Amino acid sequence: MRMLGRQLATARRAAGLSQSGLSAALNLNEETIASIEQGRRSLKPDIAELLDEYLGTKGTLAAGVANLPEVDQFPLWAEEYMDQEREAIALSWYDALVVPGLLQNEPYARAILQNRVPAYPEEKLETTLRLRLARQEILHRKHPPTLSFVIWEPALLLSVGSQEVRRQQLDFLREMTELPCVSLQVLPLSSPFHAGVDGPFTLLETPDHQHVAYTESQRGSQWVSDLDEVSILARKYAMLRTQALTPQDSVGLLDRLLGEQ
Repeated sequence: MRMLGRQLATARRAAGLSQSGLSAALNLNEETIASIEQGRRSLKPDIAELLDEYLGTKGTLAAGVANLPEVDQFPLWAEEYMDQEREAIALSWYDALVVPGLLQNEPYARAILQNRVPAYPEEKLETTLRLRLARQEILHRKHPPTLSFVIWEPALLLSVGSQEVRRQQLDFLREMTELPCVSLQVLPLSSPFHAGVDGPFTLLETPDHQHVAYTESQRGSQWVSDLDEVSILARKYAMLRTQALTPQDSVGLLDRLLGEQ
């Protein structure tokens, strides 16, 4: 999908057109053109044919769409999210049921994936686990993104896999709080306020300072780029941070939970 985006951008520039110029010529939304070129949105067959005809690319884009793999390692939106996650300069993540993927150690991540229904085939599970853990590379870069996490306390109490898996995960989480790029806050069960009752979400800032969001549910996931909707989620996240324990008190909670193991 990213390759098709690059091909479109190359053809557009060769035709001497800006994104706004191309969108105006074909009566397409400029954000649609930008999203396709950046690999954040799939290129639909009818739009590919329209672009081929206008840009004189002789069916190249339509052929690319027709030959995209039918089955990806991840659903489309999740794959696009991981591409953006790798490039983000700032990320704010709220989770309620499990520890955020970027902060999961291998035994915990494996236990989470083994709880999937329907179950992953063994080979698929191992591939998914490897790719999930590889995402943590961004935590250890020379210039990592700024990472803020708010986790609802039940996610820390859930004994996924076993008590030993939970203990190892809490210990790993405690280590992650020492990274200078990471801020971790826990929203305690005792809090009478909870701005995240509608479910988990992630906010990202791209290298060109666009602000987007990503949400997941039982039946799928969704990119949120509408400015009004992103603003609502940003305000929810700001409220969650005021309702959660401070980073220092959150570390204290982790220490207490580890002491109880």
